[in-house]
Order: sequence, then C-alpha cells, then structure tokens
Amino acid sequence: MKTVCVVQHTEAEYLGLMEDHFEGRNIRFIYKRPFTAGGTLPTGVEDYDGLMLLGGGPYGIVSGHILPSLGPELRLTRAFLEAGLPVVGFGLGSLILASAGGGGADEAPLRFELATAERTGLGDGFNQVPQYFPLAQYLRDTPVLPGDAVKIAVSSQGKPLIFAVNGNSLGFTGHPGMKRGMAEDLIMEFTETPDNTVDTLDALGSMQFEIASVLNDLMVATMRHTGLMDARMA
Repeated sequence: MKTVCVVQHTEAEYLGLMEDHFEGRNIRFIYKRPFTAGGTLPTGVEDYDGLMLLGGGPYGIVSGHILPSLGPELRLTRAFLEAGLPVVGFGLGSLILASAGGGGADEAPLRFELATAERTGLGDGFNQVPQYFPLAQYLRDTPVLPGDAVKIAVSSQGKPLIFAVNGNSLGFTGHPGMKRGMAEDLIMEFTETPDNTVDTLDALGSMQFEIASVLNDLMVATMRHTGLMDARMA
C-alpha cells in the first residue's frame, strides 16, 4: 500500500469525491492540518510516496491574506520534487506547486467559478479524458508556470487549468472532486466571499453528476502520470 500526505488548509476543503478513488486503488491518504492548534507538517519525505496540497479558500500566496504555513509548505514541496516523488496541487496547492517548481504566482482576486476546461492533447495518460469538462475553482491568485511546465488543460482564455511539472507532478487550479456542500462550507467558513456565489453554487449543483463522471477518467490519468497507479503492487 502506498501512502500520500494530504495537506489541508481549511476545515471545509478535503479530497471530497476523490477519496473513494484512492481507497479503491489501495492508496492510503493521511491528512495534515497545519492550521489547527498543534497541527504540524512533515519535515521530510520519509514514510510517504507522494504529496497532495489542497485549496485554501481566500488564502493567497502573493495577495490578500497570505497562507500562514506558506514557507514550510514550499520547503516541503521542494523536498518531494527533489526526491522525484509526485506532488499534486489543487487550487491554492497548484500555486504552491508552481512556485516550488521554479515558477511563481500573480495577483488575482478571490473567485468561485465553474470553468470549462479544454484538453490540449498533451500530458501522459490524459487522452481518455473528455475534450471539454467542468472544473470548479475557488481560489485567489493565479499560477505562473515554470518554463518546462506542460499545459494539459486550459480555459477558454488559454489560462492553465491543469499543468504538469517535474515530469510526474500535477497542478489543478480547481478541485476536480468538489461537492456543492464543500463549496457552501467554504463560503461559510470565512468572512471574505467571492462574487456571484449563489449562481455558481446552482451551476455546481446542476453539474454534480457530470463532475463525478469525469472524475473517474481524471483520476486514472492522474494515477498514471504520477506513477501511483501501481499502488496495488506496492
């Protein structure tokens, strides 16, 4: 069994619909919650086969309320990348991955939207994913990709929604397994909220079945790209 460290930044956001996919592939995930009293982060890569960085609601890395644990998380992410172990970042986590991988982030306002992602045709194992699919985004700031990054899916404006760095690591600017209830809890957890939350919540609710259907293909592609697909044989 392989073990993945999952760094959580808020009470509301967790792996969501992705948990079942990891459990079905015999991948154990251990949540680390540095925002809680006594919460800690690993100091190195020992005992883990990969790292996942979740979103952070209104936290940013270059604007707004800066993530309190940003420094340690950047160091941890670099340690996994240098060890050749896969890192997968969602939302805020994708910004941390881009920065740790040699890129950075630009200021952008807090936003909650249901984007339509378009596959570029690049990225190992993503060809079975539909050409167009929904991706729920709840984040501040936007990633600046390292020079060797590969855009796997982009928005209608050509902005990266899924990207690959360091060969086996992936950034998703949204949460591919987001449930409407998770978004509602994020909105209630913080005093700062994005615009148009009601309309986006309604859109997210109406697309829940399609999001769950596409997630299966996205998770298969993610497992292959990161090398975690062989977890059954570990």
